[in-house]
Amino acid sequence: MAKAKAREYVWLQCTECGDLNYRIQVRTAGGTPKLTLKKYCPRSRNHTEHKLKRK
Repeated sequence: MAKAKAREYVWLQCTECGDLNYRIQVRTAGGTPKLTLKKYCPRSRNHTEHKLKRK
């Protein structure tokens, strides 16, 4: 029997404009880290900090 997946989909939210731009998978086993990435924001047209946002 296959094991249950210990992954969850979360959104990356831009800290400047507040848009939800990216959807990624994170591991839920062992607690979820506070993830902050510099990603491209199409609304403000530059690289900004994006933080985790659960829906």
